[in-house]
Amino acid sequence: QVQLVESGGGLVQAGGSLRLSCVASGRTFSDDYMGWFRQAPGKEREFVTSINWSGTYTAYAASVKGRFTISRDNAKNTVYLQMNSLKAEDTAVYICAARQRGVMSWSFWGQGTQVTVSS
Repeated sequence: QVQLVESGGGLVQAGGSLRLSCVASGRTFSDDYMGWFRQAPGKEREFVTSINWSGTYTAYAASVKGRFTISRDNAKNTVYLQMNSLKAEDTAVYICAARQRGVMSWSFWGQGTQVTVSS
C-alpha cells in the first residue's frame, strides 16, 4: 500500500521557521517528482513547490519563492520542506504528493500536516 506521511507541522510565530518531512512507503519514489501543496480553510488546494527525481530541478509558487526550500533524500524515500520567514498567510494544511515520471497528474497524496503561523 502506497503511503505518504507528513510530519513537522505546528504553531509558529510570524517570521519563524518550520521544517516539514514526508516519508514515502509502498513503492520506490526515487524516479518520481515530489511536491508540496497546501490548503487553507475555505480555499482551494494550491501548489507550493516540487522537485524532480534527482533534485536538480525545483519549482516554487511565487508566494513562497525565496522563503521555502524543497529537498529530497531518495535513500530515505523522504522529501523535505524548509519554511523560513513564515507569514500568517502561510497558515494551511500542507500536503505531500508524488507524481510518476511521464505522468502529468499527481498520483499519490498524503493526509497533510497543519501549519499555523500567528501574527
